[in-house]
Amino acid sequence: MKNQENQSCPAMTRRAALGWAAAGGLLLAGCGGGSEDAALLPVATQARLQQILDANRTLFNFPGAQAGVWTPNGSWVGVTGVAAQGGSAPPVRADHTRIGSITKTFTVVLILQLVDKGVIGLDDPIGNYVTGLPNGDSATLRMLASMTSGIPSYTFDDAWLAKFSSDPQAVFTPQQLLDYVRGKAPNFAAGTKVEYSNSNTVALGLVVEQKTGLPFAQALQQNILGPLQLTQTLAATSSAFPDPHWRGITTQADPEGVVKDPTDWNPTWGFSAGNMISTLDDMHRWAIALGTGNGIVSPAMQAIRVASMNSTVPPNSFQRRYALGFGGFSGWIGHTGELPGFNTSILYDPKTGTSMVAMVNSDIPAEVNGQEANPAPTITSAFVAALDA
Repeated sequence: MKNQENQSCPAMTRRAALGWAAAGGLLLAGCGGGSEDAALLPVATQARLQQILDANRTLFNFPGAQAGVWTPNGSWVGVTGVAAQGGSAPPVRADHTRIGSITKTFTVVLILQLVDKGVIGLDDPIGNYVTGLPNGDSATLRMLASMTSGIPSYTFDDAWLAKFSSDPQAVFTPQQLLDYVRGKAPNFAAGTKVEYSNSNTVALGLVVEQKTGLPFAQALQQNILGPLQLTQTLAATSSAFPDPHWRGITTQADPEGVVKDPTDWNPTWGFSAGNMISTLDDMHRWAIALGTGNGIVSPAMQAIRVASMNSTVPPNSFQRRYALGFGGFSGWIGHTGELPGFNTSILYDPKTGTSMVAMVNSDIPAEVNGQEANPAPTITSAFVAALDA
């Protein structure tokens, strides 16, 4: 998982902290899609999107990618490369991938549904439900959901990093994850700064379990995945990976910097901050639900979600901000997710109803315009620019 908010951390720490977003397409002939793919974008637009995908494969040297862009005037879905390093088969639309931090968007929606039901309040301190956390008496559920709690991320803890790097198959409980930050000083006073922390959404996942009486994976299925018919999406509780799935590459974990296959590593260290698995079509449907609130929260709660995009807590800005469980990027709504070997970006434009998804079977960054960047959000950023051209 990746944290794009703390560039001073060493490479493993940055990339293990789970990225929260940036802005993220192709024509996948012969693969099922449904009525939403019936009308295609103009041939020139399709060619430009495919060119972007192919060019980024060269830039990032990832094995493969698949992506989709859906607009009111037509759509495009496609692939580049291969489903596994050293293989010859291309990615297919049914391939499952690890979606990393996009899990956070689901976790926060589960919290908002509990608020809608009057079970909890957005301004309840997290200490009412999860004890021993820094700022536990002052950081509210709203602040955890919008990354302003001041609670440190366990993925920046040296002991956690050492454990994960030496044993990527290690199993963690959510309480064990939070134990890495219990007893530490907060990073700042609650509500005064935006700082991405995986501890926030792990704690919120525990609130979901307490108040639904269900394991996180079951609460997710009952309240979001089932109602939205996201039949290929799940919260992983082990290293098991549904078929079909592609295989990823990473340089994370020991030996650091060496390319390795992390596909079967245990994702329990992500819990409700990053343990989910999904597919291109399910992520397309989720991007729309995340952007509109339709089918997931009440109209009143959707108004609160929209208002959260106006947050002025530094360093939030119109160009880049973290709202109530999702990112805002120059008018687009979305999130980026990463687990070792996999990088995904979803975006939705409320003005036009356009949505896009990019999925890559690598989390290895590259230099783009003088800065370290990740493949999936780089692709969706280029898609946005292509549509605006």
